Amino acid sequence: MRTHTRGAPSVFFIHVVCFALASSTNENPTAVIPFVNANYDSYPMLYFSKGEVEDLRFKAATTHQHIAARLTEAVQTMLSSPLEYLPPWDPKEFSARWNEIYGNNLGALAMFCVLYPKNIEAINMAKDYMERMAAQPSWLVKDAPWDEVPLAHSLVAFATAYDFLYNYLSKTEQERFLEVIANASGYMYETSYRRGWGFQYLHNHQPTNCMALLAGSLVLMNQAYLQEAYLWTKQVLSIMEKSIVLLREVTDGSLYEGVAYGSYTTRSLFQYMFLVQRHFDINHFNHPWLKEHFAFMYRTVLPGFQRTVAIADSNYNWFYGPESQLVFLDKFVMRNGSGNWLADQIRRNRVVEGPGTPSKGQRWCTLHTEFLWYDASLHSVPPPDYGIPKLHYFEDWGVVTYGSALPAEINRSFLSFKSGKLGGRAIYDIVHKNKYKEWIKGWRNFNAGHEHPDQNSFTFAPNGVPFITEALYGPKYTFFNNVLMFSPAVSKSCFSPWEGQVTEDCSSKWLKYKHDLAADCQGRVVAAMERSGVVFIRGEGVGAYNPKLKLKNFQRNLLLLHPQLLLLVDLIHLEDDSPLEAATSFFHNVDVPFEETVIDDVHGAFIRHHDGMYKMYWMDDTGYSEKATFASKMYPRGYPYNGTNYVNVTTHLRNPITRAIYLFIGPSIDVQSFSVHGDSQQLDVFIAASEHAYAVYLWTGEDGGHSVFAQIIADRQKILFDRTATIRNSAVLEVKDYVQIVEQNLQHFKPVFQQLEKQILSRVRNTDSFRKTAERLLRFSDKRQTEEAIDRLFAISQQQQQQGRAKKGKKVAKGYKFVDAVPDIFAQIEVNERKVRQKAQILAQNEVPVDEDEEMKDLLDFEDITYVKHKNGASIKGQSGLEQMVSTARSSAPSISASYTRLFLILNIAIFFVMLAMQLTYFQKAKSLHGQRCLYAILLADSCILLWLYSSCSQSQC
Repeated sequence: MRTHTRGAPSVFFIHVVCFALASSTNENPTAVIPFVNANYDSYPMLYFSKGEVEDLRFKAATTHQHIAARLTEAVQTMLSSPLEYLPPWDPKEFSARWNEIYGNNLGALAMFCVLYPKNIEAINMAKDYMERMAAQPSWLVKDAPWDEVPLAHSLVAFATAYDFLYNYLSKTEQERFLEVIANASGYMYETSYRRGWGFQYLHNHQPTNCMALLAGSLVLMNQAYLQEAYLWTKQVLSIMEKSIVLLREVTDGSLYEGVAYGSYTTRSLFQYMFLVQRHFDINHFNHPWLKEHFAFMYRTVLPGFQRTVAIADSNYNWFYGPESQLVFLDKFVMRNGSGNWLADQIRRNRVVEGPGTPSKGQRWCTLHTEFLWYDASLHSVPPPDYGIPKLHYFEDWGVVTYGSALPAEINRSFLSFKSGKLGGRAIYDIVHKNKYKEWIKGWRNFNAGHEHPDQNSFTFAPNGVPFITEALYGPKYTFFNNVLMFSPAVSKSCFSPWEGQVTEDCSSKWLKYKHDLAADCQGRVVAAMERSGVVFIRGEGVGAYNPKLKLKNFQRNLLLLHPQLLLLVDLIHLEDDSPLEAATSFFHNVDVPFEETVIDDVHGAFIRHHDGMYKMYWMDDTGYSEKATFASKMYPRGYPYNGTNYVNVTTHLRNPITRAIYLFIGPSIDVQSFSVHGDSQQLDVFIAASEHAYAVYLWTGEDGGHSVFAQIIADRQKILFDRTATIRNSAVLEVKDYVQIVEQNLQHFKPVFQQLEKQILSRVRNTDSFRKTAERLLRFSDKRQTEEAIDRLFAISQQQQQQGRAKKGKKVAKGYKFVDAVPDIFAQIEVNERKVRQKAQILAQNEVPVDEDEEMKDLLDFEDITYVKHKNGASIKGQSGLEQMVSTARSSAPSISASYTRLFLILNIAIFFVMLAMQLTYFQKAKSLHGQRCLYAILLADSCILLWLYSSCSQSQC
């Protein structure tokens, strides 16, 4: 035996050394965000502790001076016009319109007060700011009481300001503001069960509202309101941890709502990731999506760093940040300086006036997190390929970009193309392949409302000048995108006789996506490649149109022949019995109107820019050029942008194949001739410019009869785009054990609350407030058990006090032994969750409209008992004070199944010890080896039963 085991210690030692070395080389973000483990020293505590304040002030004067300067500028602007920035006292005025501005600006003001405590004017303004917000009966918008997003903006900022400024507040202010946070958090908790943000994953509302509820929970937790905070925290984690699991399916780091709304999502998502690491030791910094997300920000910026590709509802660039998100990625994920570099480029090139200027209500809201997350030790280093135009394909988003993040110079051009699945590949496949069926019940668990009917759309910015643009945040009409409509319409159409893509909705502000043909809408990027500076992209968009149109193909080809010369070829292939007679194309520019031009019967359009004219011309494959329609369209009231300018080109269709050819030209290119020839399989385009000549041979057939997509001869150089480079989309497997992953993360937060419970009772165990504190902590327990527990705690406390006096000079061991008598209050809450959850469903059914009710029931009927939610009441009218905030009665009687499990566990333990005693007394003396083996087998089997019973009892909290 010794021969076989004497090497084990050496092997064990080697493994330990190897593990230690591996751990030391791993960049562990927990070293950057240390786990607090309930060791709070009053306030601040959310993002940093009291002991870190002096270091932050030192950084403000040194390494973080550039961010501190922007904080100072923001606060000076507020102080110079206080009535413009302070919330109004009048509730009618506060709730009259979308009011996120009040929450968004408070965070920067509070951070400034932390860094510059001698600025009494700023501190007084911050206190006045909070007084005005606290005076409001509600932070909701009057005309949108069903939308908690404005409340979330106010709550997260108010809780953050309370944390930052706690030591500047009077006792009365501390109590009153805490009650405001509690009431708002309780309301958010209640609505999380019946609003879409509680079960529509990867949508920007979800992290926004969950982050607000988490901030309120943590502040309440630090004030010893553990049971309320426990319920709210568990609800937030239950929602967000599922979203983070689903985000693993998004392999390209994108967010399907686009860059602008993506910054809305990450503003709160990154705060959530930071806080759950700091407070609950839940680490998401190795998440695969997080590692790819920098590409989503880097590959979507137009030359000059002022605009982004504006796919889906969007402004000109970002709603929030993105400097804060970029320094976050650099500090906690990449650690290579590229995040700091891109943040610096965006900061330096910010638009000061005109389109692209950050709005007054959003420009400062991420300054405090940018300051806290910036790591000055990571020197700004551009990505290795900076300065070289690169083609990038977002396989989940269905978007191709070329020429991003370059200086705004001549021949620095940007091209984008969109043709993908509704909601992105991950969401679309989850819905259509019935993945994650424990959580997902079809489209009702997602929200694609901010997308556009834009399959096969494109944008082009030669020299970085926006020539063909997206139409930004507007109605979800097909003609507001750079795509096609067909005539005559075969179904109910918004603009008869023209029919657009199936997701177009005539009567809603949002995209149609849940039902019928819209639910299956998809486009596809067929090919995207670059050879010798020439780019070729092909997309297929037939899946975005009604099958009754009898379209066989809607193929769009983009060939960037020169940085200032783009060729676009649309192929419309009809079925034999198609009723279609015409197609009409749209090309937008949100900045300037198009003007008409014509040369040798070839019609065109152009826009004027200070560096010259940007022109486009078109014809069909017979050489005929149709006169276009020029228009400027104003958006209806309620949209953030005025409208768009567009060119509308109509092409008459021939059966079976029609092709339309468009040429887009920058000011440095002088095109002298432009002609086309073709047959059913091939199209030849010849372009002669003053300095270059191009011959393009394009094979448009989908049967694969030819080995190449296209052949270009550019100034005698031959460039081939072969079919071997066709994009083949592979399926993403469902995350293994996804339910268990969430459950494991949920197990992290309960020990923190238990630790706080012990600390709180330890601090007051020998004081007059002991009984009051214990009653508050045990408020939701069974009344008789609570009284017994309090009496027992008090007796033990007094006994320990007497023992301490007897020992006098002796040092007493530190610990919380007396707390062992406390019932597990959090377990008792979880026992009651199912019953209260059913009550929440009944209440919600009586309150919400039918369609929302159906979605709500799908959420509430999930059988994930391990982490079901608990409904907690908000302030009841007629009651006041934090003590009355949660006054809903709760039953704490254990369930019948838990009682039986407990009974069997006790009986089995007794049987086990009886048999063990028999083994040690009777069978030990017996000579029968067979009898001893039988008893050992019985003991082993009984041990297994014991383990199973113990596991069942642990899950049911019996």
